This record gives sequence, C-alpha cells and structure tokens, in this order.
Amino acid sequence: MNILNIALIEFKHTIRDVRTLVFMLAFPIVMMLILGTALSSAFDKSIKISKINVLYTEKNDSSFSSPFQNFIKEAKKQDIYFIKASNGTDGKREVKQNQFDAYVEVTGKGIQFYGSERNSIQASMVEGMLTAFSDKYNLITEVAKEKPGQVRAVLATADGAPGSYVKETSLNADKAPGSMDYYAVAMTTMIALYSAISASYLIRGERMRNTAIRLAIAPINKMEIFLGKIIGGIALNLVCILLVMAFSHFAFGANWGSHLGMVVLILFTEVFLAVCFGLGLSYIIKTDQGTRSILMIVLQLASFFGGAYFKIDNADGILKFIMNLSPLTWAREALTKIIYNNDLTAAMPAVSLNLGIAIVFLMVAIVAFRKREGL
Repeated sequence: MNILNIALIEFKHTIRDVRTLVFMLAFPIVMMLILGTALSSAFDKSIKISKINVLYTEKNDSSFSSPFQNFIKEAKKQDIYFIKASNGTDGKREVKQNQFDAYVEVTGKGIQFYGSERNSIQASMVEGMLTAFSDKYNLITEVAKEKPGQVRAVLATADGAPGSYVKETSLNADKAPGSMDYYAVAMTTMIALYSAISASYLIRGERMRNTAIRLAIAPINKMEIFLGKIIGGIALNLVCILLVMAFSHFAFGANWGSHLGMVVLILFTEVFLAVCFGLGLSYIIKTDQGTRSILMIVLQLASFFGGAYFKIDNADGILKFIMNLSPLTWAREALTKIIYNNDLTAAMPAVSLNLGIAIVFLMVAIVAFRKREGL
C-alpha cells in the first residue's frame, strides 16, 4: 500500500511540473507536425512520368503496318506519342541528343528498338509495350496459318481488352508509412526514451529539495520508497506517451495499426528502460551537472542515429552498427513491422532488449541505493 501511495504522490508531483508536461507532450507533437510536413516528399514512392516521345520509321513493305498503326493509336491514350521520322533523319542520333525517349525501326523482319540511357524508365516502358505487341502479333499470325477461324477468339482473349499491352501489379504499395506515420512512431519512441531525464531526478530530486531526510526517517521501508518512485515515474511517462499516440492518430491521421496492445507493450518496455537508465546513471555519476550532460549526449546520439529526425535508408557497415545500438532503432523497426506487416514476432527482440538493459541499470541503482545511509 505504501508503494502505491508513494507512486501516486510522485505522479501528482510531476504532473504539476508544467515544464515537464510541455516537453513531454508539446515537443513531440510540434516536431511531428514540422518534420512530417516538411519531409513528406522523402516518403513519396510514386514515380510521375510525363509524355513519352518515340521516333519511328516504317518500311512500306512491312506486314506490321496496319497492326502497328493500331498500336500507335492505343499507345497515345497512355501519353506515349509515336512520331514518324522524316527522310534522312538519323533516329539513333536523335535519341543520343535526348530529343526522343526511344527510336523504333519497323521492317518486314520485325521491330528494332533503341532506347535512351538518360530516360531509361520511359524507354523501358516503351520496350515492354512493343514486346507485348510483337508477341501478340506473332501469336495471331501463327494461329491464322493453322486455324484461321480461331483468330477472332484469340483477339478476344489475348491479354484481355484491346490495347492492354502492359499490366500493372502493386506489391503492397499502400502498406508503407507516409511521412506523418513515420514521424508519429519516431517522435513517440524518442520522447519515451527522454523519460530518462525525469527519472534521473526521482531520488536525486528529493535530496535537492531537502526532503530526503524526512522520507528517510518516516516509518516507511526504503525499498518501498524506491519502488514507489519508479512506478510513479513509469506511470506518468507512459500516460504522456499514450496521449501523444492518441493525438497523432486523431489530429494527424497517423496509422498505429490494429495491434495496439503489442504497440503499447513495446512503448512500455522502452519507458521502463529509460526510467531505469536515468535512475541508474544518477547513482553512477556523482554530480547533477555530469548526469545531465551525459544523459543529453546519449539521448541526442540515440535519437539522431535512431532515425528520429530523418529516415536513414540502406545503412551498412559502421553506420548500421551504430544505428543498431540505439533503442529507437529496434523499437521503431518492431513497431513498423507490427503496424504494416502484422508481424507480432517482431516485438520479441525489442521487448527483450529493453527489459534486459533496464534490469542491468535497475540492479545498479538498487545496489547503490542500499549502500547509502539515506536516500
């Protein structure tokens, strides 16, 4: 009972600290809004392609002539324009000079294609459509030789509707975080780690306010005071994290997935890690200024390399090693897999690391706390 009373007192005392509440609530929300809006283009995976221009020449004796002209009409609907070359025009040179995206020669032997290296995406699209067209033409030609009566049936079924030379398939394109989704997770995990700052004053703060002596002589077990303060600190920071989550969802439309229980579990263990880290460090470092300085350096480095301020893609070598040392990295990656891939097993490494490191710092704090005569 004493533990819960002390936890409640700690909760009420901290919640009256306006500076702490503003930092824990307003700071991540403002950063979420600024970074999510300013860096939205970095999360836009769509490729916008404007009009594609293709230069072509066609021999009069080409059996492709009529079908190819029909193909050109269909391609125009897709913003792909075939322009017939005038006499004496060097089509390959025109492509090299970036006047056209591709050059096509249509002869009785088939189609010769030359694509631009500068506009490789556009050239690849045209090449794919031409390949589909030639394959369909060859199929119809062979059917006409063997069973002319079946040509109409082939035309009706080959590749679906007329003109459908290219089929697009999306590979989970929508299951990826947008800028606001990413920074909602990044800022929430970052502010959870910043719980270490308030945790460093859980016991030290009593000594600074000269209330440690009164607590020490009170008819309460020292360990009850210790545990009560830890529970109170964890409870307050977890409430702040949940409020930030709720605000990001309802105000910014951030996606937190359908497994909120697992999401909250990861954030809870991260808060537990941060509280134990801050408390343990306050016993390892003897001075208040030293504790604060080391905490800020560690938290800023963890935030920077953990992807709180900007997304780091395709990291390898020493950079990847440093990133994996940040609690934000393993928490953020686990949350992303749970939210977008429904991979609940991704929570286990993050939860295990958070709890394991937290217990180490908690044991350091407990041993140091027991050795002290007072608090």
